[in-house]
Amino acid sequence: MSVTETQNDGLKRGYKIVVPASDLDAKVNEKLAEAQPEVEMKGFRKGKVPMALLKKQFGQRVLGEAMQEAVDGAMNDHFEKSGDRPAMQPEVKMTNEDWKEGDDVEVEMSYEALPDIPEVDLSDLKLERLVVKASDEEVQEALTNLAENAQNFEKRKKGSKAKDGDQVVLDFVGRVDGEEFEGGAADDFPLVLGSGQFIPGFEEQLVGVKEGEEKDVPVTFPEEYGAEALAGKEAVFSCTIKEVKEPKAAEIDDDLAQKYGAENLDALKAQVSERLEAEYAGAARQVMKRGLLDALDGKVSFDLPPSLVEAEAKQIAHQLWHEENPDVEGHDHPEIEVSDDAQKLAERRVRLGLLLADIGQKAEVEVTDAEFTQAVMNQARQYPGQERQFFDFVQQNPQMRQQIQAPLFEDKVVDHIAERAEVSEKEVSKEELQTAVDKLDDE
Repeated sequence: MSVTETQNDGLKRGYKIVVPASDLDAKVNEKLAEAQPEVEMKGFRKGKVPMALLKKQFGQRVLGEAMQEAVDGAMNDHFEKSGDRPAMQPEVKMTNEDWKEGDDVEVEMSYEALPDIPEVDLSDLKLERLVVKASDEEVQEALTNLAENAQNFEKRKKGSKAKDGDQVVLDFVGRVDGEEFEGGAADDFPLVLGSGQFIPGFEEQLVGVKEGEEKDVPVTFPEEYGAEALAGKEAVFSCTIKEVKEPKAAEIDDDLAQKYGAENLDALKAQVSERLEAEYAGAARQVMKRGLLDALDGKVSFDLPPSLVEAEAKQIAHQLWHEENPDVEGHDHPEIEVSDDAQKLAERRVRLGLLLADIGQKAEVEVTDAEFTQAVMNQARQYPGQERQFFDFVQQNPQMRQQIQAPLFEDKVVDHIAERAEVSEKEVSKEELQTAVDKLDDE
């Protein structure tokens, strides 16, 4: 077997691979010999079928496997000896199209090699971490929201009309064509107007009712209603209003704290403050990460694989086009031209992606199984009731696994770099942090 270089231009590589017919024949014989003990054929005992007959019966099928294995083996040997890492899947094609059994196999392989990444001195990196402290006003606002979410309902003055957001306690009986239907009646049912708990059009008609009032509420069940017998049908609900209650926010006290699992109000305040500052820290991390990437981008320069840059530039241009044309959901649109800005951004992303991958590899940064599983669980929560199917999809889809793992790896590499850089902290207001975050989207 021979491998001859045919192209070496920048990162572009080309090779001619020749697999001698004798090597293929030996590979076929080896495979048949391995299978021979298990082969059964009429007229012969198991394992006693002559090799010549095996070759006549199965040779063509085994020959294809042998050719593939020989070429794959030659490619693997080449990459191991040369140290080249292809940027994308190598292009491989057979050149002697008139090949017949007994001929050598000639193959052309071409690819773009990943560049050698220069060493980067991380010790002189200077980064700034923005720090925001939760103010008393922000903590109080959060507590007020918690109190509203834990609201109670108190009876309104008799004769008061129900408003949107009020709770109406009622008895009701639903009828279709004058006949009651299963599940269409209840007593002392507490309904918050505007909650969307009942079918469309029901709650709106109860705005303005009073305690003791009786009211018929006509509605039409949606066409896609769960109970097929009611879907699209017109119904009338006879309602008796027993109470009208207005919402009252809970008191901000120890009782409220205990509803949210805290020992007392001070503990709840501490939890709220910690949660707010964790949110600010997450946003500040993105700002610092951009500063880190900007610093790295100015430190290195190396050749970029054109195919990676082209693919990234097309993806960026495609994404920007859809942001400007949100009404177009599919890909039925004219070819999108790559702008100079998209090209420059693609070059930056590819350069930094290769650099971070190289730093992470040399530092032996790894995403643990636990970290990966947690990330999958976080995404699975976006599909309530279909978590199991999402897990199975991820397990069966290598590309999806890579999409989940790549940002985890990048974040761990960023943390690795930040640990070796000189990081100073700067306390800022929430508004100043927001301005810095907004600037990330503008750049």
